[in-house]
Amino acid sequence: MAAVVTNRRVILKRYVTGLPSEDDMEVVTAKTTLAVPAGSEAVMVKNLYVSCDPYMRGRMTHHEVPSYVPDYVPGEVITNCGVMKVVSSGHPDFKDGDLVWGVTGWEEYTLVNNPKPYLHKINYPEFPLSYYTGVLGIAGLTAYGGFFEVSKPKKGDYVFVSAASGAVGQIVGQLAKITGCYVVGSAGSDEKVKLLKTKFGFHDAFNYKKELDLEGALKRCFPDGIDIYFDNVGGAMLDAVLPNMRIGGKITICGMISQYNLERPDGVRNLFYLFAKSLRMEGFLVSNYIAIYHRYEKEMAGYLREGKVVYVEDIVEGLEAAPAALIGLFTGRNVGKQLVTIAWE
Repeated sequence: MAAVVTNRRVILKRYVTGLPSEDDMEVVTAKTTLAVPAGSEAVMVKNLYVSCDPYMRGRMTHHEVPSYVPDYVPGEVITNCGVMKVVSSGHPDFKDGDLVWGVTGWEEYTLVNNPKPYLHKINYPEFPLSYYTGVLGIAGLTAYGGFFEVSKPKKGDYVFVSAASGAVGQIVGQLAKITGCYVVGSAGSDEKVKLLKTKFGFHDAFNYKKELDLEGALKRCFPDGIDIYFDNVGGAMLDAVLPNMRIGGKITICGMISQYNLERPDGVRNLFYLFAKSLRMEGFLVSNYIAIYHRYEKEMAGYLREGKVVYVEDIVEGLEAAPAALIGLFTGRNVGKQLVTIAWE
């Protein structure tokens, strides 16, 4: 007989308007059987780490017109990417004990009914397993796909990255350095600015919260203009970047964290520069680049071994800490990639 165990899980209590609070989520206890349904190809996993990501905020609001990812359902477990250990499998590609990463629940155990294409084996276990919530997982692929497939950098380009110390930004900046670009980042604290300049090797960085004139700050950092802007924040920063772009420059829209909690998003006034400077502004979803993941994983593993890329994580322990960790993303409380440890392996 399969074991029946308690299963703590984080659920969404209600749909959210404005800035979410810890009270919008709740840790509840259920029971689960550590087995898969007979004859199915499902996989039962023990969750080790789960990721906190800004896009999750959008899933906490009910959309009359469907968004690019489904809304969470109040009363049901919150889902996102994580790192797991297989404890029972009906799928021929996964066996008990395998270490995997992919989409899972914010809970101790998750039954994954459709493991393909949502679960991936961990091919480089010599690195911290937590890296598969970030630099060797979706955050890393987001940075790589967005920068190389959308921004299409070339040696000597002047690159600006917003939210540059976050899960994606820190990787984009280091990939830009490897490519031979001049890289500047913005962040929301002096501690993060120091991190960008020392640990990640950005050529320059500034604390946007201390700048009264964002356009002026960018002009100071880029007197000859910006070739590539990798945008993680949107809003006022995007507006300030547009006049500072060089002719033919590229703006890659990865995220807009400054807008996610606003009932009425900020407008952008400087769109005139899109045609005045022959700019290209393009957004993307990481799902566009899943097909190149294994190429990316191998390449990034090499950069990590060689010390060409370093990665900073902000890890909290326990499901009880997960709601506060997620909310902290929107006030800049985290330093580096935010994730939650559920079980040490």
